[in-house]
Amino acid sequence: MLLNGKKALIFGLANNKSIAYGISKAFREHGARLAFGYPNEAIQKRVVPLCEELSGDFTFPCDVTSDEQIAAAASLVREKWGAVDILVHSVAFAQREDLQGRFIDTSRKGFSVALDVSAYSLVSLCHAFEPMLQPEGSVMTMTYYGSEKVVHSYNVMGVAKAALEASVRYLSVDLGKKSVRVNAISAGPIKTLASSGISGFRDIFTHIEKNTPLGRNVTTQDVGGLALFLASPLSRAITGEVIYADCGYNVLGISVERQSQE
Repeated sequence: MLLNGKKALIFGLANNKSIAYGISKAFREHGARLAFGYPNEAIQKRVVPLCEELSGDFTFPCDVTSDEQIAAAASLVREKWGAVDILVHSVAFAQREDLQGRFIDTSRKGFSVALDVSAYSLVSLCHAFEPMLQPEGSVMTMTYYGSEKVVHSYNVMGVAKAALEASVRYLSVDLGKKSVRVNAISAGPIKTLASSGISGFRDIFTHIEKNTPLGRNVTTQDVGGLALFLASPLSRAITGEVIYADCGYNVLGISVERQSQE
């Protein structure tokens, strides 16, 4: 097994349709020990049963917008585990009104919230858990193509994901000094709790399914497989990268349906 005995912290598990669930399942199948952070009591009620289903070690509160909660989480993890091999950041949020209409109408507060939760949280988690991250460890986060190109209604989240990807590159240098790798997975659209807040998501999902080179949308299992690779020694020379799991959609320019010739 690729991760036998490795200790993996998972942030962002919400339900069994979450990308974080697909990743956790792949990790567990390859022998990893799991622990899950949750932001509030409502999510805790969902996470605890999933932790039991996945034979996780423990769950703990961690609102990533609170430095105090992050510090408390780090202290708890140190007490229970002492060290961490893998950190998965699958956290993002923007106000619903900022995921529809025009990007130019984004409020100052909305911009700040999206950047704080979706990008700065990776920095703050890496800072808090750095002393526990083991050599040859792996940190990974989830991004999306809307960081590079304009995607309808993705708006401020696209800007936040661009900041997240830049953060991955800078963190890869800082943590690389202790042989810890930092990468981002750019997954295609998946029907998750987070994506449900994006206006017109169903149309985006259908369009991409029809136009990817592989002729389908990505699944949480697909993302879990890539995350497993990034967590394992097989990727020990890869860091600071954004790696796509989108059935090839990102390679396309203009996609034109060909007319059959008589």
